[in-house]
Amino acid sequence: MAKYTIEDGGTLCEGAAPQSVEPALYLMPSTMADGRPSDVLPQRNIDLCRHIRHYVVENVRTARRFLKRVDPAIDINALTFVTLNEHTRPDELPAMLAPLEAGEAVAVVSEAGCPAIADPGADLVAAASRRGFKVVPLVGPSSIILSLMASGFNGQSFAFVGYLPVESDQRNSRLREMLRRIERERQTQIFIETPYRNNRLVAELAAALPGHMLLCVASDLTGPTEKVVTQPLSEWAKALKRGEQLAKVPSIFLLFS
Repeated sequence: MAKYTIEDGGTLCEGAAPQSVEPALYLMPSTMADGRPSDVLPQRNIDLCRHIRHYVVENVRTARRFLKRVDPAIDINALTFVTLNEHTRPDELPAMLAPLEAGEAVAVVSEAGCPAIADPGADLVAAASRRGFKVVPLVGPSSIILSLMASGFNGQSFAFVGYLPVESDQRNSRLREMLRRIERERQTQIFIETPYRNNRLVAELAAALPGHMLLCVASDLTGPTEKVVTQPLSEWAKALKRGEQLAKVPSIFLLFS
């Protein structure tokens, strides 16, 4: 069983490297693309990464690489990592909060972007809240918000629906429902797809939905090849016929009219 050392409680001051961190569950955004973490993460996050010793992560290897990019001086071997993913059972969550019981901070880190948003970290946040632990959301990149900002679509009413169903009948049903939401409620619809299926998804959307429907594709957000393109589905269909291809990089898709 892991042993935890209780440190004196402290608060983090901007511009200062804390010697201790207030015990809380910190929701630590990670980078979404290659590049310097300091370009997309506030200094407060970087300081916290240097001093938090307990991490709950989706993938240990990815998390270790992220922390080394934040600061190569971080002693990765001195940290503890616990995996939280879609296979984690509810009865495993309390043990992940053990450092908080001992007065130490815990950080939740997702694979990319903000934890607990379309992410299993939400389950740990709920467990921490039920037990009365402080939860601290930190500023960082979110593909959902960044793509919506750049799309020109309705930012007052929007819905993130995750991945579309794989089965064609269910997929078409979901698309019809999204179309109704756009037409009746003026609600922007946001969704994602596995990068290697980017072109196939756009072709399916162009075939199933009205040509005047606007599609925004935001790719490699915050990365060196970042690209955001908004145009009618009819124009996307023409581009595909001309042989133009979307890069097989992480992308997020938005529909509006």
